[in-house]
Amino acid sequence: MSKRKSGNNVHGILLLDKRISVSSNRALQEVKRLFNANKAGHTGSLDPLATGLLPLCFGEATKVSSLMLDDDKRYRVVVKLGVITDTGDSEGQVIAEKPVPVLSVEAIESCLKKFTGDIDQIPPMYSALKHKGRKLYELAREGKIIERKVRRITIFELNLLNTTIDTLTLDVVCSKGTYIRSLAEDIGNEFGCGGTVVQLRRTQAGIFKIENALLIEQLQKMDLDQLTDQLISVDKPLHNIPLILLSDIQTVMIRQGQQLQLDKKIESVLGQVRMYNEQVFLGLGEILLDGRLVPKKIFNL
Repeated sequence: MSKRKSGNNVHGILLLDKRISVSSNRALQEVKRLFNANKAGHTGSLDPLATGLLPLCFGEATKVSSLMLDDDKRYRVVVKLGVITDTGDSEGQVIAEKPVPVLSVEAIESCLKKFTGDIDQIPPMYSALKHKGRKLYELAREGKIIERKVRRITIFELNLLNTTIDTLTLDVVCSKGTYIRSLAEDIGNEFGCGGTVVQLRRTQAGIFKIENALLIEQLQKMDLDQLTDQLISVDKPLHNIPLILLSDIQTVMIRQGQQLQLDKKIESVLGQVRMYNEQVFLGLGEILLDGRLVPKKIFNL
């Protein structure tokens, strides 16, 4: 018989402004302890070097964390030109230094256009991708280099915010799977001098923005009621999915995992849907061509 959990059943999403030099998991555990929450997870790691928006999911919200991983992201990054490290950022060992050519704003912006849109990118060795069950960064620390498959990613926006003799400050809006460190290296290589990330800040993830995120120091000053007030509803990230309303009887059946035969009016909606009973979010389902509603992910709120 499993031991009953003694923590709090907390449900919702909290936007954390992660500080520098801590891992995403450590940041998560710090906030989880403040809530004394039974269950928590984050939606995509930020490197220790990086700061900024880290959405944390508690309780039933962990069921939407995988969907949030697919969201587009926005970053502010400072690239140091003329320096190449083994990790692609300033936390790594410098493996080469090259002179930086004199670059005009026009030349820089022309270069950035080459990296805007759908592009191919090779993930860095220092990443959490796995090869035969082992993370690439573990192999990299052993001095092993594994051939990585090229990935197709999308850079929606790549804007120059500031430039000095040897740095570029960029605003990047990108698709899931984008490695900003690889982007920085590729841009530096385009100039013939290489480049590495020295500052990185995530400013947006899907619909969530850094302006609404809180620092750990702010959260530590709050009691449990105040912390709970900061939580965003579980269904907030699912706003683009069509919704349907179910009766009390239908709700009981759905919660029991049963399929429903819907009427002709609702059948006009096909595919994934959010299910509600009045204002209560029930979960996600799928409406099939024959009008059946199949429960896919039930939330116990």
